[in-house]
Amino acid sequence: MTQSTYDVVIIGGGVIGSAIAYFLAKDGDFQGRIAVLEKDPSYRFGSTGRSAGSIRQQFSTPENIEMSLFGIRFLKALPEHLAVDGEVPDVQFQEKGYLFLASEEGLATLEANHAIQTPLGADNVLLTPAELAARFPWLSLEGLAAGSLGLSMEGWFDPASLLNAFRLKARSLGADYLAAEAVGLDRSGAKIDAVRLADGRTLSCAAVVNAAGPRAAEVAGWAGLALPVRPRKRQVFQFACRADLPGCPLVIDSNGVYFRPEGSGFICGVSPPEEADPDCLDFEIDHSIFEETLWPHLAMRVPAFEAIKPTGGWAGHYAYNTLDQNAILGPAPDVPNLHFANGFSGHGLQQSPAVGRAITELIVTGAYQALDLSRFGYERILKNEPLKEANVV
Repeated sequence: MTQSTYDVVIIGGGVIGSAIAYFLAKDGDFQGRIAVLEKDPSYRFGSTGRSAGSIRQQFSTPENIEMSLFGIRFLKALPEHLAVDGEVPDVQFQEKGYLFLASEEGLATLEANHAIQTPLGADNVLLTPAELAARFPWLSLEGLAAGSLGLSMEGWFDPASLLNAFRLKARSLGADYLAAEAVGLDRSGAKIDAVRLADGRTLSCAAVVNAAGPRAAEVAGWAGLALPVRPRKRQVFQFACRADLPGCPLVIDSNGVYFRPEGSGFICGVSPPEEADPDCLDFEIDHSIFEETLWPHLAMRVPAFEAIKPTGGWAGHYAYNTLDQNAILGPAPDVPNLHFANGFSGHGLQQSPAVGRAITELIVTGAYQALDLSRFGYERILKNEPLKEANVV
């Protein structure tokens, strides 16, 4: 059996794990060795590359807003952060905003969220139906009482490009990426001593980060800990439309159906109801969801969508926190050298820069420095005290 020694082993090389590796490797106060374990180095099946790839500040939880504000500042300064040997990454950021639509029933929630968002620096505006009609003449106002539009700092980008930029920069700074599958943790009392690999090797370590995405609960279980993070399938459908929708943002309707431009066409999707959302790790596409649920609603909301052509789609997985749909961050109370970076419920890509910074602060200094994310700690899991996020898409 071969054994290597690292200061930090990160289980999961997707955008969360790679962001943590980058921030650790660039921290002047951290001089240790970093290993990032990724069992699928092609990233073909990872959640990052199958994300719809967007960023917003329109959340209901202040910390989520602040994490995404840091994320957008990071994205806009990628040449400063992630260039390698003069090569500057291009994540193809489209700063076209989010538009959350509300019925009369949802108006109070939309207004309450807006009151939380704007004092923190989010740049969005509430629009009346008349203002929606003036700005988006292609939009049907049926059943709408208001909308909330991000005027700047929101939009979408290429997730694979951001992951690759983090990964290349972390490697250039000395992080080791290992094409290896973790299968267990060696725990002695209140400490993880090593990570066991499928090929028989073990990696001794001073700290471990669980960045295993949809399989996070399995990794936590190796340490005897329960984590309410489940793999939930989300499907994204592509379609073409001959009509032009000038100024089209990413639109979230009052029932959760979303759509946005993508290339010369559009993508769309909706989260299934809780009773039809089982644990799932397959990548099968159910086209009946588009035909029976999405298309009829899209055609109601945008009359031009009555004549559209389905062109494809894909499936990926949320690391879904069944307690409150918010991240679980920081050390395990009984095993303080095991850090959680899990349960993002679809928000991981946009929050990855802030999470990378935060977990690095915990490992290097023992405490949050730039932004206090302690409310996302594992303690609330033990106490069964949800920190609910209202704007889960």
